[in-house]
This record gives sequence, structure tokens and C-alpha cells, in this order.
Amino acid sequence: MNLLKDFFKLEAASGIILVVVAVLAMIISNSPLHYYYELILDLPIEIRVGPLLIAKPLLLWVNDALMAVFFFLVGLELKREMIEGALSKLSNIAFPAIGAIGGMLIPAIIYSWINWGDAIAIRGWAIPAATDIAFALGILLLLGNRIPTNLKIFLLSVAIIDDIGAIIIIALFYTENLSINALLISLSIIPVLYILNRKNVVRIIPYLFVGLIMWVALLKSGIHATLAGVILAFFIPIRAKDNPEYSPLKKLEHDLHGVVAYGVLPIFAFANAGISLTAVGLDYILGPVPLGIAIGLFVGKQLGVFGFCWIGLKAGWVSLPREVNLMQLYGVALLCGVGFTMSLFIDSLAFDKEAVNLLFDGRLGIMLGSLCSGVAGYLVLRMTTKAK
Repeated sequence: MNLLKDFFKLEAASGIILVVVAVLAMIISNSPLHYYYELILDLPIEIRVGPLLIAKPLLLWVNDALMAVFFFLVGLELKREMIEGALSKLSNIAFPAIGAIGGMLIPAIIYSWINWGDAIAIRGWAIPAATDIAFALGILLLLGNRIPTNLKIFLLSVAIIDDIGAIIIIALFYTENLSINALLISLSIIPVLYILNRKNVVRIIPYLFVGLIMWVALLKSGIHATLAGVILAFFIPIRAKDNPEYSPLKKLEHDLHGVVAYGVLPIFAFANAGISLTAVGLDYILGPVPLGIAIGLFVGKQLGVFGFCWIGLKAGWVSLPREVNLMQLYGVALLCGVGFTMSLFIDSLAFDKEAVNLLFDGRLGIMLGSLCSGVAGYLVLRMTTKAK
């Protein structure tokens, strides 16, 4: 029991769990149990309240509902970092921001170049632009005290800015069949959240109740419902006016971190990482979608993050963090190519309806690109750092 407690205290634990769960899903998908795996994910679940009906297979409940909790936690972290954390000062933002912009731009260009001319495949352009913060940070922390604190902060900041980019991309480019009435209902809820915040309501229940209504409205509007989590998070008070020592936001962030790291993300990974490799050959891997994603993550991310940071350094716009050298920076740029969770999520948005085969292709490319990036990043950092 003590060993189990010690394991869950590891900062890298969530990344390790994601690896184990993803491998388990792959094993099941390539065994006689694959029928039951698919049967469970396709299980229809309906919730009806009067005339309001929400009917989805279990897989979409995971992707739309559980991931809203993940985005809620991301929003809480973003607000805290912007107010009093690494993103609160422009001088701290500049260096990772340059890397994050390059890390989103170059992979998207590579994928688009490889898939140009295919109207359906091109929808996946944003898949390799994402970085998985749990996986990447988990791999980095496996190296223990070899890694300078400023290097960890750099990776965390790049991933956070990357998350902001992913949220904007989802809102702007993965919205279909927009319902104006449902959208207006969603927008009308924002003033309610603002009033709760201004009145310094510190109890979480009212926010969650209003947030649930917003989630349903966004779900019906055509804008992806997970964005409700981000919007809700930005209205949670960071401190109570009558008790400055108490922070509703930080308490909620602390309470949710374990739930998301050891519950939400592993469930999402298990539901989305299972792909059958029985009919996959080299010609399949070299298809434009898997190839575009894999090269985008493995090559595009390191070119974008490291290349843009190097240009910023040479131009004198930014400076290298203390105790960090260029080879260590390159190793972290490789780790940014681990796009697992967020890439799988964008893959499900890009190809969920019109192109089931491309949904599989996307997952295959994500697995290959993330695996290569994770292994290469670990080895480079292992060789360029020394244990203290």
C-alpha cells in the first residue's frame, strides 16, 4: 500500500499511467477482446429532461463530457498562471511564446503540404500542432534532478500557451451546423457567471450548475461543448474578498488535478488509443494522413519550437533561461512532439463524422509521431544533462 501511495506521489505518475493505459487499449484492440472494446464504446446513452434529449455513444460522452472537465482544469491553470504565475509577466512569456507559436505553425504547414488537395484529409491540419502536457512533462520528470528547474518551467509554459492555441483553433475551425438560438443561450449565461464572480460567490456549486447549462447549450449550438469548461474556469474567483488566504480557484484546481490525471485522461486515452494493427503495413503508414501527422509531430515540432527560439535568441528578442543550454532546449523541443491527448481530441473532431477511416489514420500517425518524439527527447536530455 505504501508503494502505491509513493507511486501516486510521483509527478511523473500521470504520464506513466497514460502510457500504460494506451498500451492496454492497443493490446485489447489487437486481441479477440476487440469486439467487446468496440461494443462498449458504441454503447448508446441517452439523457432526457422534458423535450431536451442528449443521445450519444459512450465514446462521445467521454470526448464531450469528460474532456470538458479536463478543459475546465486547463482553464483554471491558465487563469492562475496569467494572474500570478509564469504567464503574469511579459518577460517570462516571450521565450516560451515564440517556441509555442513555431511549434504550432510548422507542424500544421508540414501536414497541410503533404495532404494538400484532399478536402477531407486537410481538416486534420491542427492535429500535429498540439502538445500533451502530461506525457511530455512526465517524460521530462523521469530524468529527476538532471533537469534544471527553468527547463521544466519552459516546457510547462510552452504547453500552456499551446493549450491556448488549441482552444482557439477548436473554437474557430471545428464548429459545424451552428445553431444561433443555442449560441445565444450560451452567451446569455456569461453575464450570470460575471455577476457570481463580482458578488464574490465562493461556493463552487452555483458556478457548476450554471456551467452545466452552458455545456448543454454549447453542445446544441455546434460549438464544441468542452469550451464551456474553459469559459467557466475564468469566472472562478482566485481569492475570497473576506478571506484573502482562501482561494476557491486554487482549491478547485488542487481537488481536480488528481481526478483529471488519474481518471479523466486515462479514460479518454483508453477510449481513443485502441487501434487495430492487423492490416497495417508500411504502405498504410506512409499514407498522407499518418505520414503528415507523424512528420508534423516528430520533425515539425522540433523545427518549430527550437528553430523559432534560436531565431529569437540570435535576433536578441529573448534570452536563454539560466542553467539551460541549447542542447537541453533541443531535447525539450523534441518532447513537445508528444501530442497524445490533445492530438487525439482534435483528431476526433476533424474526422468523427465524414471519414471514419481517416480517424484511424490520424490515431496511427499520432502514436508514431508521439513515440518517436518521446524516445528521442528522453535520449537527448539523458545525454546532455548530468545527475546532481
